[in-house]
Amino acid sequence: MDNIDRQLIGLLRDDARVSVASLAKQLKVARGTVQNRLSRMEADGTIVGYTVRVRPQVESQQIRAFMTVAVEGNRTEQVLRALRGHPNVVALHTTNGRWDLVAELRTDNLEEFDRVLRQIGLLDGIANTETSLLLSTQKL
Repeated sequence: MDNIDRQLIGLLRDDARVSVASLAKQLKVARGTVQNRLSRMEADGTIVGYTVRVRPQVESQQIRAFMTVAVEGNRTEQVLRALRGHPNVVALHTTNGRWDLVAELRTDNLEEFDRVLRQIGLLDGIANTETSLLLSTQKL
């Protein structure tokens, strides 16, 4: 990956729907160059997909939280597999320090949130969790 590829990815992070012509103009390269680079990065797995970011206010009815997780022994992969399959876990991060994992959770209401916390707390391999509700987002 060279500097043009990195710039191209940066532009797509800002707006994944931007046209190839616009990308070419911003990068000062030919449209074919942009299309070829995109095709190559998609084929080799550098770019694995495109997504939509939604303002938090649009999903204001959702309960959002970060759950930090301490894993028992060497069971991190087992816990990751279980959390990856959970419909209320929208992101997972490994970390160092006191906690082994950070999971972002989303539910539609507090009753469902309570149920999700109990479900996750009972998973094999989880030693301890701590959860913080996200009250507001200051910057996107």
